[in-house]
Amino acid sequence: MSSFEAFDVIEQRLRALWTTTPLVFENEDWPNPDMASPFVFVEVFGDVLEQESIGGGDARADNLWREEGQLLMHVLTPSGTGTGRSRQLAKSLADLFRGEDIGGVEFRHASIGASDPGKQDGQYFRMTTAIFWRRDE
Repeated sequence: MSSFEAFDVIEQRLRALWTTTPLVFENEDWPNPDMASPFVFVEVFGDVLEQESIGGGDARADNLWREEGQLLMHVLTPSGTGTGRSRQLAKSLADLFRGEDIGGVEFRHASIGASDPGKQDGQYFRMTTAIFWRRDE
């Protein structure tokens, strides 16, 4: 899990800018399984604050602490419909964060399906967009 600060920046941006499909964040209800239509399942995780500086002072807050993590956006499309739509949605999601620094969260490189090929499971095919991010405090 990531810090609240990083999660909040990501959730606010996605909810404000993504209207193409429903979004589902961790521990939220999924769309009706009887209506196989595209949606995006979002996971945010990170390493909570690793010390990046030494000798900044006596207090912990005097040093630089860095949190790094990944934003995983799993694009789910109906099984048997090919991968074209999945790829379009995955790329559009990546574009929302490309080169952005939002609320102190710096979004770095993105990948569509890196080391995790699309997977068919029941009514849905999954293709994942991963975006690496970091935040300093």
